[in-house]
Amino acid sequence: MTVTNFSELDLDESLLDALRDMGYERPTVIQAEAIPPAMEGRDVLGSAPTGTGKTAAYLLPVLQHLIDFPRKKSGPPRILILTPTRELAMQVADQARAFAAHTHLDIATITGGVAYMNHAEVFSENQDIVVATTGRLLQYIKEENFDCRAVETLILDEADRMLDMGFAQDIEHIAGETRWRKQTLLFSATLEGDAIKDFAERLLNDPVEIESDPSRRERKKILQWYYRADDLKHKTALLCHQLKQPDVTRSIVFVRKRERVHELVAWLREAGINSCYLEGEMVQAKRNEAIKRLSDGRVNVLVATDIAARGIDINDVSHVFNFDLPRTSDTYLHRIGRTGRAGRKGCAISFVEAHDHLLLGKISRYLNEPLKPRVIEELRPETKAPSAKTTGKPSKKVLAKRQEKKEKEKEKVKVKVRHRDAKNIGKRRQPTQKTDEPSAK
Repeated sequence: MTVTNFSELDLDESLLDALRDMGYERPTVIQAEAIPPAMEGRDVLGSAPTGTGKTAAYLLPVLQHLIDFPRKKSGPPRILILTPTRELAMQVADQARAFAAHTHLDIATITGGVAYMNHAEVFSENQDIVVATTGRLLQYIKEENFDCRAVETLILDEADRMLDMGFAQDIEHIAGETRWRKQTLLFSATLEGDAIKDFAERLLNDPVEIESDPSRRERKKILQWYYRADDLKHKTALLCHQLKQPDVTRSIVFVRKRERVHELVAWLREAGINSCYLEGEMVQAKRNEAIKRLSDGRVNVLVATDIAARGIDINDVSHVFNFDLPRTSDTYLHRIGRTGRAGRKGCAISFVEAHDHLLLGKISRYLNEPLKPRVIEELRPETKAPSAKTTGKPSKKVLAKRQEKKEKEKEKVKVKVRHRDAKNIGKRRQPTQKTDEPSAK
């Protein structure tokens, strides 16, 4: 059955009121597929790109559980949510509070970069949901300041990123401390690769697996196109022209390297465009200030690397600019997922130099839809676009030759190579020792 409305999901009226307050009209693909099995108590292994509503996909079921089965007396947290970064933890907690606005549920966070005394209330007062980063939570568990015995549901958000950051052992330690839990929900941007599947197999019990690519209807809310650029200078001029357009009200500009972040911020300043930035080595206070400056409208441009920006959630982003094309299609989806959220429309614009056309072809094939070029008349490129033969897609002739080679390989008689034959290659043959037979008496 296709779910077209949140009221079809058997959610409490208090949650439906909160959804209406927040402007949520209909569930996204991941929400429609993940919420029903999660509400039935099943473990869920879910995959969906950034911006498709996966946070609500795991928050709504656990909030419903807490409403259906209220505790009789105060106690330690019943729901534990692990995230890879402080920013994501804060955003998840804020969203949980918004969903729980018409209830009496308590939500708290435990993250690094915060003094111990600020977490004292989490240990001393009643908390229903705790959102935490692994490092600080594990420290409190080892110090016996955090009680995991009441945790009923463990949720891992952006599990693929936590593995990339080397948190696998910490998460398994925390999972061991919550061994009495009844449910585990694991959400990831992608389920590709053995690492995430092996990890899920160790933590989840007979999970419902959901790989939810956003529907074409959802993706159409984001207009996507690209401009060809002759060189770095031309690319910067194209970006500055776009940022000065009146419809660009709040934007994120993505680059690949930290060094480019500082260069681009300086170039934009020279063009009269104020911006803020995020890069990997920033202290937490500066990161928070940069996000706040964009959110409250003091600047309308944020320049960021992928690592620094992953996990942040900024409302009403009108445009995403790929100043440098990402190296993977998954990263492209992460980037453009910053705009077109909550039913709104957005734009994703890429700037493509000649050496980027291979990447452009891969992204188009991944999306299963072509990215179309546009031209700004006064900034028309002087160089020609690469021919189709250099865009990474093999010609029919090349494909036919590859197929012919495969067929010939199949026809060859395979010789079985035994280990005992292979291990003695190149060695001098040893004469066999003859033993004298005992003479018959």
